[in-house]
Amino acid sequence: MSAAGRPLLPWAHRSGAYALPTSLLVRLRLGEVPERIPAVMDVRRGARAAAPASGHGALDRVAATFGTAIRISRLHAAARALRTVGERHRGYSEDEEVSGVARMLRIDVEPGTHVGSLALSLMQLDLVESAIPNYVTTVGLDAPPMPAPRDEDDPDGWAARDLVNARRALAYSSGRGDVVVGVVDSGLALGHPEFGQRLRRGVDTVELGRGDLAGGIRLLGDNAGADTDPSDRFVGHGTGCAAIIAGDGLDIPPGLGGGCTLIPVRSLGAALFPGRSNAVGVGALSDLDMGLVLAVQLGAKIVNCSFGTDDEALEPGAPKPHSEAVAFAEARGTTLVVASGNSGDARTYWPAADPRVIAVGSVGLDRQVSPFSTSGEHVALCAPGERIRTAGLGESYQHATGTSFAAPFVSGAAALLVERAQARAAALDPAQIKALLIGSATPHRAGTPGGNGSGVLDAARALELLDAAIDADDTTDLGGADDG
Repeated sequence: MSAAGRPLLPWAHRSGAYALPTSLLVRLRLGEVPERIPAVMDVRRGARAAAPASGHGALDRVAATFGTAIRISRLHAAARALRTVGERHRGYSEDEEVSGVARMLRIDVEPGTHVGSLALSLMQLDLVESAIPNYVTTVGLDAPPMPAPRDEDDPDGWAARDLVNARRALAYSSGRGDVVVGVVDSGLALGHPEFGQRLRRGVDTVELGRGDLAGGIRLLGDNAGADTDPSDRFVGHGTGCAAIIAGDGLDIPPGLGGGCTLIPVRSLGAALFPGRSNAVGVGALSDLDMGLVLAVQLGAKIVNCSFGTDDEALEPGAPKPHSEAVAFAEARGTTLVVASGNSGDARTYWPAADPRVIAVGSVGLDRQVSPFSTSGEHVALCAPGERIRTAGLGESYQHATGTSFAAPFVSGAAALLVERAQARAAALDPAQIKALLIGSATPHRAGTPGGNGSGVLDAARALELLDAAIDADDTTDLGGADDG
């Protein structure tokens, strides 16, 4: 959730975070999920009915003490059953079981239930690994998109790309269509000319209900159901991120990921906040986790995640959001690139703070760390994030600002690394990609405070370090090749 102007809204136990008032997320221990509980995707499509009980007497009794009926479904489908309508809860892999993806339940309850207290009560049961309200996060509150006339300091949009050595990187490795990048965000303007033939069929996981959220937040467009249309018609956040990764280069520089292919995943709905004219992206943890896992299951080797939940909004000692989705991505060899946040201070957002992801801060064209960029020891490196010229809604363009738009530069660079490793028949895992990007970054300017990573992305240097490591037959410690 945005740190700026965060409203105090109901349904969290003691914190000021907003959570959907009639659902929570519960992960059971290995072997404890009854096989009959259906997948959320099938429930949303009407192919299955949610289970009216868990089959565990203790869990059902705890729910009963809150005076609520429950409806239970598995948050994630099994990868091998994605196309088997009505049977998506069957055939989970070992990776899905061990990571927790197969064991994450969405429990829907009746209006008026105190989901925060129910989550705390469920955490006392031995069979429960984690229980958390279905918190809502937002993007776009801090820096609304701006029209994109030619910038006097950067008329063609190349200055930000040159800061990360994009021209040389794209000459070094042009990227390939079989390297797939997932963009879990507000969806894409699918007809934008910058995307050409770059898009695979995407998905929409948004389930925020209909009408208004609490506090006068008004939902816009499609915010319920399940479909394969990830169109972004109101926000432009995901469109801006995607074009930085894989734009065709018609009226902006080409995407840093070269010829990579995108999977658009709409997991953030659209909403208007009181007193604001620009729509923002709003997403429940359940929808974001579904989108992240689906991107991995559909073949993404890199997933761009320009969203986050403030740790201060969670209950003290509460489970951290997205942990099973991150574990699953790691098990499948998928690199997660995450925006650090726009709070302007040292702060912990999830999933950025998870050590298994690459957390990205923002700098300006002068390589000064942006005043809004969230810092912390978990930040790996920075990339340009101020007034980035990129694609917008419809067929428009925008200047976008925030760590949300720094992260896609790193996602694009990661895609080039994957392509280069494949071309040279070398194995490359997420930890090695992270080490390469950190080790090749241009050091920060003198006087830059700590907590902003190793420096500023240098995509070409990262490719050189990869080649040097492969030439030396030293793929076990790619991060150590500091001198190329």
